[in-house]
Amino acid sequence: MGNSLGKLFTVTSFGESHGSVVGVIIDGCPAGLPISEKDIQGEVDRRKPGRIIGTTSRAEEDRVEILSGVFDGKTTGAPVCLLVRNRDIDSSAYERMRFLPRPGHADYTAFMKYGGFNDYRGGGRFSGRITVSFVMAGAIARKLLEQLDIEVLAHTIEIGGVSAAPKDVGEVREVAAISPLRCADPAAAAEMTRVIERAREDGDSVGGIVEGIALNVPVGLGEPVFDTLEGELSKALFAIPAVKGVEFGSGFQAANRKGSENNDPFSIQQGKVITISNNAGGILGGISNGMPIVVRIAVKPTPSISKSQETVNLETMETAALEIKGRHDTCIVPRAVVVVEAMMAVTFCDLALRAGLMPRVMK
Repeated sequence: MGNSLGKLFTVTSFGESHGSVVGVIIDGCPAGLPISEKDIQGEVDRRKPGRIIGTTSRAEEDRVEILSGVFDGKTTGAPVCLLVRNRDIDSSAYERMRFLPRPGHADYTAFMKYGGFNDYRGGGRFSGRITVSFVMAGAIARKLLEQLDIEVLAHTIEIGGVSAAPKDVGEVREVAAISPLRCADPAAAAEMTRVIERAREDGDSVGGIVEGIALNVPVGLGEPVFDTLEGELSKALFAIPAVKGVEFGSGFQAANRKGSENNDPFSIQQGKVITISNNAGGILGGISNGMPIVVRIAVKPTPSISKSQETVNLETMETAALEIKGRHDTCIVPRAVVVVEAMMAVTFCDLALRAGLMPRVMK
C-alpha cells in the first residue's frame, strides 16, 4: 500500500472525495509543539475555491478537527489525527458514468487495479480532494520548520501558456499571497484570468506551472543515494494529483548548456560558503548546499471538461461518447500552490529529523 510518506515524520492520508471524511495521521511529530485547530485551519482555508474564476462550485466548510495527539494545546508525541468532513456531496453525475472512464483521469486504472471495488464517486481516492490531508500535515510541518528558521513558499509562474515575469522572494511573499491566482506578477495574472475565462466558456481547461522555494535550508539535508533531497521532494510532489513534471534549478535547460554556463561558482559571503548562481536549485549530490531550494512543478489541465470526449463502456466493452457533468475546476494551478508548500514542508521535516537537526521534544 502506498498511503504513507516519510520515515521519521510519517504522514498517512485517508479518505475519499465523496466519503464521509478526508484526513491524515502524522506519526513522529516531536512532542511539545504548540498547535491548534486555528493554526491548521488557516492553511486549509488557503486551499478553498471561490475567489478564482473557473473554480469548482463545491463549497465544503472544511472545518479542521483534531482527534488525537494534542493535549493542552501541544503535541504529545503520540500520532496526530486530523480530519475534515465531506458535507457538500453530489454523486449523481458519477452514478450515471460509473462504467465510462473519464479520459485523463484514473478511473480506468483504478477500476482495473481494484477489480471495480474502488470508490468511483468524484474520483474517490484519486481526487484532488484528498490534498486537504496534505495541507493539514503541511500546517504542522511548517510550525516545526519555524524552529529551524526554514521558510517554504510557492507561487504560480505560468497558466495556459502565459508566463509571469521573474520576481524576487520579497515580491513573491507579498504579492502572490494576496493574488487570487497566487501570482506575483499582476499583469500576467490579469492575462491568465482571461485565459481561464475563455477555457471555461469553451467547456475546456488549462494547466500551468508552480514554483516552490525554500529559504534558510541548512547544508546537509538529503540521504544519498536513494533518498536524495530531489528524490524525496519529487516523490511527495508527484503524489499531488495532476502533477506531471518536476524540475530543480535550471532543470531541463541544463541539457542545452555547457558546464561553464551551468556550474555555480563558489564564493565566501559573511564567512559562509555560497554559490554565485543557483542553477543547481540548492541541491548538489542529492544534498542541500545552503542556497535556496528552487523547484518547478508542471500541473496538467483538469481532465474533467464538458466537451464531448471518446471513451469506452467497461460493462459492454463498446466505445462511447462522454460529456462530463458536475462541479469541476477549469484550472487547479492556483489551488495547487498551497499543496506544493505543504508537501515541501513535510519532506523537509522528515529529512531534518533524519539528519538529527530537530529535537524529538520541543523546549
